[in-house]
Amino acid sequence: MKTDLAKIMSVSGQHGLFRFLAQSRTGVIAESLSDGKRTAFDAHSRISTLSDIAIFTSEGEMKLADVLLAMKKAADEGTAVPSSKDSQAAVVAFFEKAVPDYDADRFYYSHMKKVLDWYGEIAAHASFDFVTDEEREQEEVEEA
Repeated sequence: MKTDLAKIMSVSGQHGLFRFLAQSRTGVIAESLSDGKRTAFDAHSRISTLSDIAIFTSEGEMKLADVLLAMKKAADEGTAVPSSKDSQAAVVAFFEKAVPDYDADRFYYSHMKKVLDWYGEIAAHASFDFVTDEEREQEEVEEA
């Protein structure tokens, strides 16, 4: 099953990723990817969908989906994906291999750790076969 990053959310102040389930009168209802617990987030929660997130590179911005696929490719080539708890040198070295043109002045070590956590959750609870923008648009047309 394909993973739709437009329905996978990161919520500021909350650990882990959440799958969007429904809109409520006061916010959204989401389910944790890791344990399946449902939570209601109010309109004041800072919610970002993973499809809206990008990292800075020397050529501009790189969508998070492309970053995650580059990380998977680097891991498939024999490079171990470090944990966010590994040394800073190991984390930075991995990103230098996976995304060699990242902008070190604007994509910080703390961002790298967060992306590593997200990578681990997607690897464990979803798939790296992402829904494309074209597929999402086609699905919306079919639903209308």
